[in-house]
Amino acid sequence: MEEDDSDRYRAPALDKGLDILELLSGIDGGLTQAEIAKHLGRSPNEFYRMLDRLVRRGYVTRLEGDRYSLTLKLFGLAQLHAPVRRLASYATPLMRDLAVISKQANQLSVFDRGAAVVIAQQEAPDYWGISIRVGSHISLFNTGSGHVLLAFRSDEERAMMIAEYEKHADDIAQPSDFRERLDHIRERGYEIMASEQTAGVFNISAPILGPDGRSIAALTCPYIKLLNIADAPDVDQAREMLVATAQKLSELAGADVIHSSVIRHA
Repeated sequence: MEEDDSDRYRAPALDKGLDILELLSGIDGGLTQAEIAKHLGRSPNEFYRMLDRLVRRGYVTRLEGDRYSLTLKLFGLAQLHAPVRRLASYATPLMRDLAVISKQANQLSVFDRGAAVVIAQQEAPDYWGISIRVGSHISLFNTGSGHVLLAFRSDEERAMMIAEYEKHADDIAQPSDFRERLDHIRERGYEIMASEQTAGVFNISAPILGPDGRSIAALTCPYIKLLNIADAPDVDQAREMLVATAQKLSELAGADVIHSSVIRHA
């Protein structure tokens, strides 16, 4: 009898780990070791070492009450995948146009393993502008980009993102009424705030949304008032331009996600 190709190259330990990750990805609030075993039809002892390794590698976190929950590490790893590179390529011409009409620099950031990371950046077209280098890690708590990335996520996702951030960051003091502020950002569709890093700068940020309404990235303009250009847009005009650009990019990103899904399932 010929051996089934699907069983020829089995890797039981890998299968066990993937079973756990796939199970936890669809569970709110986590599961105990016994509950994981019950769901997967195995003995609890079979999962002890595997769960320990997944926790140590950062893919799973252990909650109070000996419950295990998926972290955002897989999400962070996905940010390095082709869809994010495509997002940056889609964004580049739109960001360039935004810089020209607003007379301001802008940057695109994603959440990656506990930080907001700049993946694309466009300089201001004239002499003056504030820019952040590609690859820079910026705060979730005191930047427009961080606020937007958190605002357009569920409460559970926010909590996991913040937990990941607090493992590596020094500035872990959340602003007062932070949750209410994030909810307000979600309602109005953007963030505008005085920079907490540079005097005279206003951070204007808007989300790049997927088809499910969750944030994929944040588009941010560090706005400075230009005194040497008579017709330079004011902060409200720059905000309108940035929000419109983010909406266009959301449409492109959403169409790309749908198109990729059709190809995968064809």
